[in-house]
Amino acid sequence: MKIMEKIKVYVDGVGEMHIDKDITLEELAKEVYGKNHKDYLGARVNNQIYHLRKKVKEDMYIKFLDISERDGYRIYTRTISAVFILACKEIFPDCTAKIEHFLGEGLYAELEGNCSISFKEIEVIKAKMEEIIHNDLAITREKVPYEEGIALFEEHDHKDKVRLYKTLGREEIQTYKIGNHIDGFYGYLAPSTSYVSVFDLKYYYPGVIILFPNKESKNTLPEFKEQKKLGKVFKEANEWADILDLGYVSSLNEKTLEGDINEVIRVSEALHEKKIAEIADIICKDDEINMILIAGPSSSGKTTFAQRLAVHLKVNGKRPISISVDDYFLDREKTPVNEDGEYDFEALEAINLKAFNEDLVKLLEGEMIELPKYNFYTGKSESSGRRIKVDKDHPIIVEGIHGLNPKLASYIPEKNKFKIYISALTQLNIDAHNRISTRDTRLIRRMVRDNKFRGNGVFRTFELWEGVIEGEDKHIFPYQENADIMFDSALVYELAVLKKYAVPLLKEVGKDSVYYSEAKRLLRFLNYFKEIEEERVIPPNSIIREFIGGTGFDIH
Repeated sequence: MKIMEKIKVYVDGVGEMHIDKDITLEELAKEVYGKNHKDYLGARVNNQIYHLRKKVKEDMYIKFLDISERDGYRIYTRTISAVFILACKEIFPDCTAKIEHFLGEGLYAELEGNCSISFKEIEVIKAKMEEIIHNDLAITREKVPYEEGIALFEEHDHKDKVRLYKTLGREEIQTYKIGNHIDGFYGYLAPSTSYVSVFDLKYYYPGVIILFPNKESKNTLPEFKEQKKLGKVFKEANEWADILDLGYVSSLNEKTLEGDINEVIRVSEALHEKKIAEIADIICKDDEINMILIAGPSSSGKTTFAQRLAVHLKVNGKRPISISVDDYFLDREKTPVNEDGEYDFEALEAINLKAFNEDLVKLLEGEMIELPKYNFYTGKSESSGRRIKVDKDHPIIVEGIHGLNPKLASYIPEKNKFKIYISALTQLNIDAHNRISTRDTRLIRRMVRDNKFRGNGVFRTFELWEGVIEGEDKHIFPYQENADIMFDSALVYELAVLKKYAVPLLKEVGKDSVYYSEAKRLLRFLNYFKEIEEERVIPPNSIIREFIGGTGFDIH
């Protein structure tokens, strides 16, 4: 009888365990969590993320990931998407399911081409998904030689994946098998379909919203709140991308390889210019608008947008002035603190709202005011010496994370305000089944900018990012539908430009860092893009210049 070799592991929340060498993480999870083991979708082993079919071969630190963990949530999202794709494949064999973007707490998906999902078909798809989940189909991943991978994708009608990998020149291709279905996914999936049993579908013509638990709701479904304006912007971006055949990374790579990328850059920038000019025209047609509030999450390009909008307002005969909300911070000792006892500068209460609103009222009534200046070194509000007075030709531009919060400029009537929400919504997908996270795009933007202009290395960017996300979820996203208009600051070509700046930074993150798994994930993601080396065609007023340098505005 063979004696099994024992190894020692440390399981987070459990402690030290002695287990058989070569058991899988899934088997270990069953041993640790019993009947609740399917709450755990993957694992962090030392500082790397793994799927649960990985074998445990040496002493290691293991943390199992449920949906409350960001990487666990990603695995759930990816797996329920795979179940949806498989269900649609069986019901609509001549159509291709496309995973688009998050809308509220749900994931919007539709069928490509002239196919649409009718209201009656929602229940059919749901029943098929429940059947796939109930059958507990094994999900296995395998790296295969390039030619074999291409042949498999062709056999299963994944034309988008074939097109992508032909631009990459990989020696191997990662595949996933679910039942008899072969697919490819960016990132890990759960070990089987039964791990994602909590879900629902909501009719959202011409597609569907896939609902599933989140960090807060755990094993229950969050309430879906329709985001009409955001959905419209996504729809416009996708329509434009389809017209130009720039919906997938493969088409972008092809244009780079074929030497046509400069035209893509010119058209992308022209679209931004057209949109900003249209926004300026809307503002100038309403004589009652004298305050423009601009809000958006970190690295969305708010600063450059505000500068470009000011130019177009001037073209319309206006003379805009800008006021920074940051200059109205309370003295540091009056700043509220968060749960960790640290100053919470992102809280609305960190701003002297009374002074800010009183100054706005004085300006609108034609009085001259002296703007404050916040000294970030001393933590004190000081006199700036800058005195301003406005008239009807001087719209006030206010840029900041709280721009859409009604409490920020509560003294000012709504008829006098025009609210703009900005985010990099990313109209590009890796392929039909793998979306690109808008948050990843912004993180890469910020990483490059922090390194070039703010003296922060990649570790500092990662360190701050979790707090940034929490601040966005609390202070920005709840108010985005308050906007009068939304502007998508994403440029279809930007990740191919950012790649050469971001990759060296990400490679600085070693295996001993807590950020290693995230750095590795982003490196794998950027590896799908062919680099754009030549930047001369990118204009100095481009939003991407805010992050890579060469901007024509005084913003750094």
